Amino acid sequence: MRHLKTGRKLNRNASHRWALMRNLVTSLFRHERIQTTDPKAKEIRSWADRVIGLGKEGTLHARRQALGIVQDEAVVRKVFDALASRFKDRPGGYTRIVKIGWRHGDRAAISLIELLPADGAGKTEASSGAKKRGKRPSQKEKEAPAKKKSAPRQAAKKATA
Repeated sequence: MRHLKTGRKLNRNASHRWALMRNLVTSLFRHERIQTTDPKAKEIRSWADRVIGLGKEGTLHARRQALGIVQDEAVVRKVFDALASRFKDRPGGYTRIVKIGWRHGDRAAISLIELLPADGAGKTEASSGAKKRGKRPSQKEKEAPAKKKSAPRQAAKKATA
């Protein structure tokens, strides 16, 4: 039984899994969006949240812990400077996973994982709920205006007669 065992094995041994996650996290922070399989995207989400949390902490110890995961010093600098300030008021959930289809070779589900934009940016009217989608007019509502238009014609015909 797998009680209290977190994380996905992804059919890899421990060292390969560790290297894969480090590479994916580094690429995600460098490019801010990457395309990968669904299980990898779901696994990398927790790793990315942890590193951004270290960036928000901002201490030297947190920076050294982040350097243990992220492989590039420039990317760690970006996490601690730009991304930490971007997510300073957000309590978690810094990434978005969008399913985009299937890989041609083996039909594996492919997802796009990306860092969320700043709080004010990226919100549209539809996503913020300001603009509601109207319902379609029913057949009776479509016919009702047509009857109203014909009424003045009949009145005009009666006036001329």
